[in-house]
Amino acid sequence: MQIERYIDSILDVLSDGIYISDQNGITLKVNRAYEQLSGLRREELLGKCVTDLQKEGAFDVVLNPDIVKTRRPQTSVQITRQGAKVVLHGYPVFNAAGDVVLVVTFVRDITALSNLEEQLTYQRDLITTYHSALARESGQPALIAKSRAMTKLLDTLYHVATTDATVLLLGETGVGKDSLARKIHETSSRSSQPFFKIDCSAIPENLMESELFGYEAGAFSGANTGGKPGYIEMAHKGTLFLNEVGELPLLMQTRLLRFLQDREFMRVGSTKVRKVDVRIIAATNRDLVRAVKDGQFRSDLYYRLCVAVVTVPPLRERSDDILPLANHFLGRFNAKYRKNLSFSPEAADALQAYEWPGNVRELENLVQSLVVTTRSKDRIEGTDLPPILSLRASGLARRSLHDAVAEFEHDIIRKAFEEYGSISEVARALQVDRVTIYRKLKRSVAGRQI
Repeated sequence: MQIERYIDSILDVLSDGIYISDQNGITLKVNRAYEQLSGLRREELLGKCVTDLQKEGAFDVVLNPDIVKTRRPQTSVQITRQGAKVVLHGYPVFNAAGDVVLVVTFVRDITALSNLEEQLTYQRDLITTYHSALARESGQPALIAKSRAMTKLLDTLYHVATTDATVLLLGETGVGKDSLARKIHETSSRSSQPFFKIDCSAIPENLMESELFGYEAGAFSGANTGGKPGYIEMAHKGTLFLNEVGELPLLMQTRLLRFLQDREFMRVGSTKVRKVDVRIIAATNRDLVRAVKDGQFRSDLYYRLCVAVVTVPPLRERSDDILPLANHFLGRFNAKYRKNLSFSPEAADALQAYEWPGNVRELENLVQSLVVTTRSKDRIEGTDLPPILSLRASGLARRSLHDAVAEFEHDIIRKAFEEYGSISEVARALQVDRVTIYRKLKRSVAGRQI
């Protein structure tokens, strides 16, 4: 009896509720914490079968029968009479013969944890609303950020935007680095000043210096007689976005580094030093650390750019954003093409399951193509999607990227022909020239007809 009282005292000092029953479900012991959590007194429970108590409405979840039957621990969640949300962990106790003789259930109050989760969800929704409001004020579409990864990234981005720090955006092609760069500018103190973008991979090396820094009259053959300011000069008081900065030739990297150090430069063919106030945002899909090790990118320029580094996750790592983005694009293209389409559950599931190697850009282009080519007036069905989506979603894709893209293009063009009937109309709907459509037709898989 003395030991029994000690055991009761030990159970009563525990913060978790304890409920002990035998193999037949008869209640043997409960501690004080369980009484407080459940709102039930020991006198109401001891000696009674748990299934009878459940029928009387004492509680709605009973673990004992399943634990005795399966001989394995069980877990469940329930709401008590007191309104507390509790998690139940039940464990079997065996005798020497290996038979279940007791079931011990630990009851833990998770109400506070659940409330905290709800508060965090509310805060994330509030942040998204805040970002949308800022976007409306700037006249630009809101960035879609439902996933925790993108919500956190946008929080960082809006904080960085309040400074004049150089920003380096890292991420795969198509993740939205261009949109993020514009958003930084639009929410900064420079929002009323110019924003210029220069694609470092698209400008020939022999023209890069004059495009970036400008040139004086007569600097080279074919130069404007009055000279021309470069992007750096035109972006004075504003922001210059250097897209694909990892593709800059080494000589231009040296000149850019010199400019970043003192914000001074000279036009090509001039000896006059000019000073500007411009914020630099750079972006690349390259591994700059590897490029530095390989001697393809200057380490000192890399460190100059790495004042505020923001890594944008690929779409496959933030799947919570896929359907919100798809519906956002669907709304935009519905308005553009005067349609009222929605995604069927099957189509939505396929979009959600696809890995999106082309990221947000691929998703946007696909939604536009679907709006243009879908013949239904109200829904985009799973059968309207290109085969590559259903195959990749089911894990059956085993083709090369070249074949997959060819299949995708063929399917889009075929559907467009069904809708519009002529090459001219198809080209207009898909926003490409007729030559491109002819070329795609010639490259179609042998034996297949549009």
